[in-house]
Amino acid sequence: MGSPRNEGEGNKSADRNYRKATKEFVESERGQQEIENAGNVSPSEEQDIRRAEEQAKQRAKDHDPAEMTNHSDATTREGTSREGSSRNSRPAH
Repeated sequence: MGSPRNEGEGNKSADRNYRKATKEFVESERGQQEIENAGNVSPSEEQDIRRAEEQAKQRAKDHDPAEMTNHSDATTREGTSREGSSRNSRPAH
């Protein structure tokens, strides 16, 4: 039988298997029931979901190091690389 072939990144066999299993589930009776009930939550569950979303947004805004790095990098790049650009040349006031 041998060892399975390593397809690396972009594994086509895994993709094909996932798509087949997903299609079978969606077409199944249980899948149809899950689809019909999707989004049906109690008022307390809805409140919990909204609270969790707000907390996640706040954490992402407060603690995203990439956002802070990108912001400061963009400022530095704009300040240094565009100074001599004719596109942004304006008379000093």
